[in-house]
Amino acid sequence: MAFGWIDEQAEARRRAGLVRTLRPRPADSALLDLASNDYLGLAHHPEVTEGAARAARTWGGGSTGSRLVTGTTELHTELERELAAFCGFEAALVFSSGYAANLAAVTALGPHGSLIVSDAGNHASLIDGCRLARAERQVVGHADPEAVRKALAGHQGPAIVVSDTVFSVDGDRAPLAELAEACREHGAGLVVDDAHGLGVLGDGGRGAPCAAGLAGSADVVVTATLSKSLGSQGGVVLGPARVIDHLVNAARTFIFDTGLAPAAAGAALAALRLLVREPERAARARAVAADLHARLTAAGLDAVRPDAAVVSVRAPSPEQAVRWAADCRTAGLAVGCFRPPSVPDGISRLRLTARADLSGAEIERAVRVIGETRP
Repeated sequence: MAFGWIDEQAEARRRAGLVRTLRPRPADSALLDLASNDYLGLAHHPEVTEGAARAARTWGGGSTGSRLVTGTTELHTELERELAAFCGFEAALVFSSGYAANLAAVTALGPHGSLIVSDAGNHASLIDGCRLARAERQVVGHADPEAVRKALAGHQGPAIVVSDTVFSVDGDRAPLAELAEACREHGAGLVVDDAHGLGVLGDGGRGAPCAAGLAGSADVVVTATLSKSLGSQGGVVLGPARVIDHLVNAARTFIFDTGLAPAAAGAALAALRLLVREPERAARARAVAADLHARLTAAGLDAVRPDAAVVSVRAPSPEQAVRWAADCRTAGLAVGCFRPPSVPDGISRLRLTARADLSGAEIERAVRVIGETRP
């Protein structure tokens, strides 16, 4: 029977407690949200939603084609210029998603004959980029600059090192300065995904590369998403102008994909301008994360100290993690639930996101619910 193997895999997932289902949410939910990646609380901000609406009224519902055909509007160019200036890089290129941006950067900068050194804890989009690239690939231990040095030392020719800046599972930060040093010792480029750093780390939310003193470096390329701190949709690659020009000519997820919808570009631009005016939002997101962690550990929960806005709480098993998250939802709290294969170490977690707009009372309520529903 066609696709009969699907039933076998579905049964295996069911036995392992790893079945995933879609849960449509209403526009107006009574749940306290610690599950989304809306770190700065901008997804529903009036200026951001008006930016999306205004762009749609001006440019239409879709971008109408590839960026190289009709999919690039003056709005896309304006967004790229302001993102590059904000993050401190020479140029920027906007994509339809952060996933597409990562595939573009890794595949276009990892040609045949080169080496890609990838952190074991990297996001799936970076991993898929490594798999699709024609380069030799070597996975090294998590956040281990010395392992990166050894990998680079064993290769002759072009190389890049690929890492998240803030890892999405536990919210720990990569040692960017040390990674850059290792790269420079061997003439390699550094490609980092700042999806969870942009808007949270660095001066006024300018990102983890800014915080590490790497913004604008000729040997550093940064990817990011517009769907987290900027409350919109899409992705971006930032770096030297010659690298961005190369992506325009070589990145398949840019050349062959429909451009980012104008509404998403308009929302992201409005959010970016709001962050420039209100840089304290970044510090507030970090403070909320620290407060969450302190309260969770004081309540006897196994929470991981956050480096940005992600706080994870360890669960005994995948099944208990699912039940814990469901019990939280029943009690009015939405939390993330990370299980294998999404977690590289096989340990299931509740994943909480600290939003800049959370009040002290909401933080206290979230901790109380998590404690009362623990397995």
